[in-house]
Amino acid sequence: MPELPEVEITRRGIEPHVARRTITGVVVRNRALRWPVPRNLAARLAGREIRAVGRRAKYLLLDCGSGTLIVHLGMSGSLRIVPRDERPGPYDHFDLGVGDISVRLRDPRRFGAVLWIDGDPARHRLLAHLGVEPLSGAFTGAALHAATRGRRAAIKLALMDHRIVVGVGNIYASESLFRAGIHPRTPARRVSAQRCERLAAAVRATLEDAIAAGGSTLRDFVQSDGSPGYFQQQYFVYDRAGEACRACGQPVRRIVQGQRSTFFCPRCQR
Repeated sequence: MPELPEVEITRRGIEPHVARRTITGVVVRNRALRWPVPRNLAARLAGREIRAVGRRAKYLLLDCGSGTLIVHLGMSGSLRIVPRDERPGPYDHFDLGVGDISVRLRDPRRFGAVLWIDGDPARHRLLAHLGVEPLSGAFTGAALHAATRGRRAAIKLALMDHRIVVGVGNIYASESLFRAGIHPRTPARRVSAQRCERLAAAVRATLEDAIAAGGSTLRDFVQSDGSPGYFQQQYFVYDRAGEACRACGQPVRRIVQGQRSTFFCPRCQR
């Protein structure tokens, strides 16, 4: 599933092509995504100017002035910049036309979304209860420490709770906990203020490194120009069960938490 770095890379990739430009056409080939594409979306969007392309958690926000187009990539989706007349494939469900190019949503599994909201997008039910952005100044060790007091859940699961901090998915949670030297099973309430400072810094560094590397391409994700990401080549622990820890040589272990694989080093993470 595309995580925050992949969504941010997508945002940066499409914004130069569409910001301050007028929408000249909309094609909806399949409304049956995770939530149905609004029937009147083409009429709502035609002739509007895209003022900017933002991001909230893993949602892309195309600011159209009095309303916002909300796009989620789901589990297998990608947005690509293609020539307006390029023939669509079987999984190309939505085109947003801007001049001679289109922003095309390709989503084989159809867990993505294309939605619209009038007014402030923060009021949308998908965005209203989201936690702090991990790349913002509001995400500090102190904030993480305060948010995890009294929580019995493991710190790995707390880190993936979008009510606490958004966009830290399975890959980057494992990698951040390794960098911070924290065992993923540690109860969140038992992570000290000092270790929360270290973890918040590790989350930021991990996400920034992933963005710089073009994200992680494990199965479906590609950037808006079709090129893959390379952060998977830098993983310390994720998907490396049985391999030697890059720091100490101890075999990396795999456990299951919340029905997801967690990878860690039993020597480096306490």
